[in-house]
Amino acid sequence: MSQTISSLEPAVPAPRPVPPTIAQAPSSSVTHDTESLSSRASLRALTLLPATALLADALVLLLACGVALVLRQLGLLATPASIDAQDAAVVALPVILVGWLLAIGLIGGYSRRIFGAGADEYRRVAQASLLAAGLIGTLCYLTRYPLSRGFFLTAVLVGVPLLLLGRFTLRAALHTARQRGSVGLKAVIVGSPSHVDELAAVLGRERWMGYRVVGTLTPGGGPESTFAGWPVLGDPLDVAAVTAEHDADVVFITAGAYASAEATRQVVWDLEPHGVQVVVAPGVTDIAAGRITVRPMAGLPLMHLEAPRWRAATRGAKRLFDIVGSLALLTAFSPLLLLIALRIKAHDGGPIFFRQTRIGKDEEAFPCLKFRTMVPDAELRLSELKVDGHVGLFKLKEDPRITVPGRWLRRYSFDELPQLFNVLRGEMSLVGPRPPLPTEVAQYPPQMRHRLRVRPGMTGLWQVSGRSDLTFDESVRLDLYYVDNWSMLQDLSILFRTLRAVLSARGAY
Repeated sequence: MSQTISSLEPAVPAPRPVPPTIAQAPSSSVTHDTESLSSRASLRALTLLPATALLADALVLLLACGVALVLRQLGLLATPASIDAQDAAVVALPVILVGWLLAIGLIGGYSRRIFGAGADEYRRVAQASLLAAGLIGTLCYLTRYPLSRGFFLTAVLVGVPLLLLGRFTLRAALHTARQRGSVGLKAVIVGSPSHVDELAAVLGRERWMGYRVVGTLTPGGGPESTFAGWPVLGDPLDVAAVTAEHDADVVFITAGAYASAEATRQVVWDLEPHGVQVVVAPGVTDIAAGRITVRPMAGLPLMHLEAPRWRAATRGAKRLFDIVGSLALLTAFSPLLLLIALRIKAHDGGPIFFRQTRIGKDEEAFPCLKFRTMVPDAELRLSELKVDGHVGLFKLKEDPRITVPGRWLRRYSFDELPQLFNVLRGEMSLVGPRPPLPTEVAQYPPQMRHRLRVRPGMTGLWQVSGRSDLTFDESVRLDLYYVDNWSMLQDLSILFRTLRAVLSARGAY
C-alpha cells in the first residue's frame, strides 16, 4: 500500500497532467479559471523551493569562505598568510563549495518534504555540514594538500550558522507568503463530520501551513455542510472526481473516511493519475513531532506515541534553569525595577505591587506579584465592567481603571517583571502555562486540570501566540500542548519569541 502517514506539513506534489475531464470541459466561470491559475502558480512557486534553497546555500557558503579568506589574508587567524597558502585556499574553494552542497543534497537537505515546518530541515543541514567538514579535512590530510587550518575552521564556524540563518529566513518568507494566501495548496478533507471539522479547524488556524480547504467528503455525502459549516462535496468514494473538479492538490484522509484498508488503497490508486498528494491524518491532535515514531510492520504504518513529557518539566534541569535565569534577569533589570517603582509611587501614592492569588503546580495557591497598573480600588470596580457569562481572566482593551504609567507597563509587559521573584521562590517558572485564578480553576473540567501538573510561567505559548487576543479555549489548548510536549529547546524558543512579541506589543492591553 503506497499511502504514507504524514505530519500536516505541506509537501510539494509532483506536477500533474490536466485530467481529461477538465481539459475537455468548458470553463464554468471566470472565478474557477482564476483559482486554477492561482493554484498552478502556487505549485510552480513551491516546486522552485529546492532550487531557491540551493541558490541561497551557495551564496551563504561563498560568503563564509570569503570571510575566511579575508581574515586569513589579514593575519587575524594566525600569522599572515603566505602566497602559497592563500593560493591553496582559493584553488580549494570550488571543491569546498561543491562538496558542501553535495553533502546537503545527499542527506536530503533539498527534499521538497522538509520545507516549511519542523526541525528536520535544520538537522539535515547541520549534519551535512559536519559530514562535509570531516570528509574535506580527511581528504586534505590524506593528499597532504596545504589547506590552511585557520581558513577551513573559520569557513565551517561561520558557514554553519549562516546556513541555518538562511534556511530560517527562507522559511519565514514562505510562512508570510502562505499567510497572505499567495503560496498554498487546495485541500479536500475526507472523513466523518466531527473529525473533518477538527482537522479543518487546525488548517484554518495555522495558515502558515499553506493549506486552503475547498470542501469535504463525508460518508453518505450529506448534509450540505458539516457542523462547522464546511461544504460537503460528496461521498468519500467520489474523491477522484471531486479533486479533479475542484483542482485540488492535496487530499487529507482522517478517521471515519473508509471502512477498510482496501478502500483506502483504492483511493490512492484512483488519485495517482492526477498527481494529487495523499496525507493520512490520524485522529489525534496537539502531539509534537518528537513524540511520534512511525514504524511500518507487516505492511501496517504503525504510529507510536511517546508518553506526555510533563514529568520532565518538573525536574532539576528546568528548575536550575529557572533559578539561574531569574537571578540573571533580576540583576540586569534592577535599575528598571527601581525606576518603575518610583514612577508608580509618584503617580498616585498607592501601593507599588499588586498581589493576586493564582493557582500553581498541583493546585497550590500562591501570591502572584505584579507592578500595580490600575487604580487602588480596581477590584471593587470590577463588577461594574465584567461582561455577563465571561469565563477566565478578564481584560478590556479600553479599561478605565488602568493608570497612565500602567498603560506603558502593560504595553511592554514590564508589569510582570516582579514575577521573577515568584520564579526564584519556586512558585512559577520562566516558561509554562498561564497562571489561572482560583475561580477559573473551580470551573475546570477534568481535562483542563492537566495543565496544573507543572509550574505556571511568566511566558508561554499563550504569550507568543496572541496574548490577550486569544480566546479562553485557545489559551487552554496551547497550555495543554505545552504540558504534554515540553522540551528545553521549546522553552528557549518561547523565550526568544517572547522578546519579539513584547516588542511588537501585539495583544497587550
